[in-house]
Amino acid sequence: MRLNGKVAIITGGASGIGLATARKFVSEGAKVLVADINLQRAEAVVAEFEAAGSPGATAAAQVDVSKFAEVEAMVQRAVDVFGKIDVIFNNAGIAGGKALLDHDPEVDYAPMIRVDQDGVYYGILAAGRQFVKQGTPGVIISTSSIYGEQAAELAFSYSAAKAAVISFTRSAAYELAEHGIRAVAITPGRVGTPIINQFSEELRALFASEQLRNKMTEPEEIANVVAFLASDESNVINGTVVHVDDGYSSFKQRFDLPTF
Repeated sequence: MRLNGKVAIITGGASGIGLATARKFVSEGAKVLVADINLQRAEAVVAEFEAAGSPGATAAAQVDVSKFAEVEAMVQRAVDVFGKIDVIFNNAGIAGGKALLDHDPEVDYAPMIRVDQDGVYYGILAAGRQFVKQGTPGVIISTSSIYGEQAAELAFSYSAAKAAVISFTRSAAYELAEHGIRAVAITPGRVGTPIINQFSEELRALFASEQLRNKMTEPEEIANVVAFLASDESNVINGTVVHVDDGYSSFKQRFDLPTF
């Protein structure tokens, strides 16, 4: 088990990619703090692990990642319960969008920046300080997006926040390397999370067609990559953007070739 003995914090850990990653980490031997804005859901995840025969492998924490004091408290809870941290997966986020000229900045810009951008910054800062305090190496993994590297429909604020995550990751890797701390960003494409699965079948089929396998990525497939990045097997991956988008960023669209 390649994560045996490691302690990880996963934000947004009660659903979607976060939940799939929590399950993967525990299966690989890690202890996990399941942190989510919905404490009831986080506690239900812990109960799931307890019932499945993994007592003490997880703990729950309520966190609003847009508030630094709560992120600091989350890190401290992991230390109080498990004695240390080795990994933080800054995964919590919100989605949504509107055409730029229709924006109300307080509704369509500020919340996205507070959660998807500031929340990652706070996680990097709080975890980085804890790693240095412990005097141990650490890994910081943050969820960006394919939208962090390109323009997209109705995604002005979301793309800005996710682009910041990429910049944060590179800068954190540069500044924290002397402490043995790695920082990596992942850029998922179209993933079958509750956020996307609520859309119409037609729209989900369109999303699937944007990827090379012509299907949605499963959260478990993202979790497999995150587990590798959290492990010592990926020690040379640092300051890097890891595309987990099934080729979304490598092509525009499929079309029937004309006759030449």
